[in-house]
Amino acid sequence: MRRLHPFWLSLALITTAYLLFWLLLLGATATYSTPQACWETLMKPEIRYATGLSLLTCTVAAGFALIIAVPIGYLMARCQFRGKALLDAALDIPIVLPPMVIGICLLIFFQTPLGQVIEGVVSFTYTIAGVVLAQFVVAAAFAIRTMRGTFDHLSARPEEVALTLGATRFQSLWHVALPAAKRGMLAAFCIAWARSLGEFGPILVFAGATRMRTEVLPTTVWLELSVGNLDSAVSVSLAMIAIAVAVLVAVRATGEKV
Repeated sequence: MRRLHPFWLSLALITTAYLLFWLLLLGATATYSTPQACWETLMKPEIRYATGLSLLTCTVAAGFALIIAVPIGYLMARCQFRGKALLDAALDIPIVLPPMVIGICLLIFFQTPLGQVIEGVVSFTYTIAGVVLAQFVVAAAFAIRTMRGTFDHLSARPEEVALTLGATRFQSLWHVALPAAKRGMLAAFCIAWARSLGEFGPILVFAGATRMRTEVLPTTVWLELSVGNLDSAVSVSLAMIAIAVAVLVAVRATGEKV
């Protein structure tokens, strides 16, 4: 039997320790409450409302994120231009900004003259539309990164062949690139959806956490903790963990890497 090199063995031990750490965290959370207590918590009217609103807003936000991510990802993967590195860095700003800062930026923007005009058409501040916007702002950055990676890994030659046969750039994108990128598009949607599900800071600052109105699952955890209902907070957290794992499995099934 071939012995494992000490170098690789040390890396394996580090990996095992890290995974064990997370398993201990999740195991402790999963065994904190009973299945019956979790079910009773999840069946409460306010929790059911928050769950339904989360599923709705995450889906809408992820859909908008994908619509934005496809053209931007394609541009970054196929076009070379001056200032591309700067634009690439700018597209990652929502990923590195503190979540609360994003919420404050949204809140301040909608107090400007332009923001007030937009508010006159569609009200965003402390509304369900605001929840979607707060989720979208962060989720779009992850979707863009995923779509760029997808197009980077796809050969541009089939699109160039389509151009030589008389197709326009849009036609080569629509009929050649997008069909080839469908697995990546599904992965981008799932990643944006999962990112939206876990969003808390921007939603709390910009849309609030009004029960039975703008309350989604992350703010439910916060509301339950704020009144000392640790059991309820744990039950909702477990539901979010289960959903996150399901989304991760779906992304892996597409063959894309998160």
